[in-house]
Amino acid sequence: MGVAKKTRKFAAVKRVIGKNDDRRKTEAQKKAAMEIQKKEKEAVREIPQMPSSMFFEHNTALVPPYQLLVDTNFLSRTVGAKLPLLESAMECLAASVNVLISDCVLAEMEKLGPKYRVALMIARDERWTRLKCDHKGTYADDCIVDRIQKHRIYIVATNDRDLKRRIRKVPGVPILSVSKGKYAIERLPGAPA
Repeated sequence: MGVAKKTRKFAAVKRVIGKNDDRRKTEAQKKAAMEIQKKEKEAVREIPQMPSSMFFEHNTALVPPYQLLVDTNFLSRTVGAKLPLLESAMECLAASVNVLISDCVLAEMEKLGPKYRVALMIARDERWTRLKCDHKGTYADDCIVDRIQKHRIYIVATNDRDLKRRIRKVPGVPILSVSKGKYAIERLPGAPA
């Protein structure tokens, strides 16, 4: 008997491992994928506790005299429209107003330079209440959002589009802005339209 001849198979090639094959993934990637799957399975759906002052959509903590938390560009727009801050706010809200300016807003205005010197003079007025900031940095938007999330007793005065978008996510916080040469309020229950 003779030896059987082995013939070479035509077009035989080695198989290539696919890019999504488990053998190509590193251990770290495998663990991360497993943790993500575990978190999705164990996702606890919790709603953050609402403050007791919130009654349905209305904030019962907002009572006169209103606490008006002022932003940098609101002051600059007020100066541009030549509006008196306190009188215009009282006219818009039809109640007495306490104007509050945080240290971050003042620091931001000082950084903006001489273009905002009139607005800075108005912000430094002794009639307004100064709020001390205890956080790092001088970014006024984060400071304002942090304050309104902790205590919903403020009406935020701003014209900043991004800040308005962030504030609208917090229920029960009205926004005051300058538009068409006067102050306009949004989201205040019982406010004149």
